Amino acid sequence: MTGDRADRGERVAPVLLGAVVLAVWQGLVWGFDVPSYLLPGPVAIVGAFLAAPGLLLRSLVSTLVVTFVALVVAAALGAAMALVMELSRLARAAIQPWAVVLQVTPIVAIAPLIVVLVGNAFASLVVCATIVAFFPVFANTAAGLASAPAELRDLFRLYGAGRAQTLLRLQLPAALPFFLAGLRISGGLALVGAVVAEFVAGSGGFASGLAYRILEAGYRLEIPRMFAALVLLAVAGVAINLVLGAFGTWVLRRRGEA
Repeated sequence: MTGDRADRGERVAPVLLGAVVLAVWQGLVWGFDVPSYLLPGPVAIVGAFLAAPGLLLRSLVSTLVVTFVALVVAAALGAAMALVMELSRLARAAIQPWAVVLQVTPIVAIAPLIVVLVGNAFASLVVCATIVAFFPVFANTAAGLASAPAELRDLFRLYGAGRAQTLLRLQLPAALPFFLAGLRISGGLALVGAVVAEFVAGSGGFASGLAYRILEAGYRLEIPRMFAALVLLAVAGVAINLVLGAFGTWVLRRRGEA
């Protein structure tokens, strides 16, 4: 009974904190009579969303499509490259430095070049978001493949298991939790990459996602609408994290049951 109350309290606490922060925010805006073009309150932000919900939601869908495609591509590439590195020391020496280069290169610096080189607007957004989301899946999967205990590897070798059998029956199951953890991190990063790429593409004339709506609202001094788009992005990021976390838990539970 006490545990149920504690769990209920942990679920309610973030909601209560958010409600308190919003109430204080709105009270300060009203109390100091802050104009909405400087800092809109939650009421003005909700009003801006309700004034044009279809426009913002369509833009959100566009951003989420780019995010989802980039996440799938990053997961496939990251897992495949980690697997290749595990199979070949030469491949590890060739791939790992360039993966680190991709991680440390600011996407905002190379996004304009990618947009110009790729040509297709949607593909360029996916490429930018994939670059940002790639490394967590790659690094976590590589760590997972290497995490199989040495004594179990020796046991497999003792019983005559080949390289493929060891990889399939020992290393891949050991790497699954690492891969799922990396996928959860990459979900948020894919959204960040998509938004950054949309800022660049939007400024170049390609209008679709929420990032362009933020730019558009800023240029027109429609600050409440800009905040409404930012809130939608934040909600989308939280939802992606929760969905991927639930997916990982479900996969691991099914694996345990199997």
